[in-house]
Amino acid sequence: MYDIIIIGAGCAGLTAAIYASRAGKKVLILENEGIGGQIATSPKVENYPGFSSISGMEFSDKLYEQADALGVSLELDKAEKIIDNGYTKTVKTEYGEYECRAVIIATGVKHRHLGIDAEERYIGKGVSYCAVCDGAFYKGKTVAVVGGGNSAVQSAIMLSGLCEKVYLIHRRDSFRCEAKLAEDVKAINNIELVLNSTVKNLEGEDKLSAIIVENNDGSQTKLNAQGLFVLVGQVPENSNFADIIALDESGYIIAGEDCKTNVQSVFAAGDCRTKSIRQLTTAAADGSVAALAACNI
Repeated sequence: MYDIIIIGAGCAGLTAAIYASRAGKKVLILENEGIGGQIATSPKVENYPGFSSISGMEFSDKLYEQADALGVSLELDKAEKIIDNGYTKTVKTEYGEYECRAVIIATGVKHRHLGIDAEERYIGKGVSYCAVCDGAFYKGKTVAVVGGGNSAVQSAIMLSGLCEKVYLIHRRDSFRCEAKLAEDVKAINNIELVLNSTVKNLEGEDKLSAIIVENNDGSQTKLNAQGLFVLVGQVPENSNFADIIALDESGYIIAGEDCKTNVQSVFAAGDCRTKSIRQLTTAAADGSVAALAACNI
């Protein structure tokens, strides 16, 4: 019997584990992929307090080492179901099941990818999924943003203040973002709209240097750019818990700043819950909030 089971070993999950363990709780983390979550693949993190610059992998390692030193248990196993027994909970996994008094879901999200062959090759070498995280690395350079929603357009506007030029690539002739944002982006001189177009290929030797886009009429254009920000949506990994945990229309767990879900003693922390800002700092904050709430049960 564990006091708290944490599903996910990203920033939110590991922070929750540290807080809960320091409170004297018996903690188990279940992780089905890799320690650290998405940030582990980032070449540099420069917006987390206390570190002027650190690689995502080193950041993740430090978090895990701190949790491990406190006696937190880790199982590389996929959580497939949560059963509410009232005072206790059962977490069924791919290889077994575990009992606990509280669960913290910290499964994070996956960025939706373009699905082209060269995309994986350039991740961390020109391809990014977060303009807030990585935009500063491209100061004075030419970049492109692909997407047509609020996140993509807001990112293009933000990058226009840092970069020499920004291409905004969208597969339709109009944006899905708020009308005011669409007006604002059209008025910025160093943003060039590339509409009715999709990214077909990426080029460059060691790093990204060019983007091949294809128009709806079949014609192709090469855009010389050193960065590509892919902002075509995120996919939360909460479907395994949809039978008891309330999700919104996009699949995020409905939970506020208190991290409480609709099920007593089940909490949601980090990018997997409904929230407006998804950053390392907000994930860490959620982890501490959820852990302290779970410790008070």
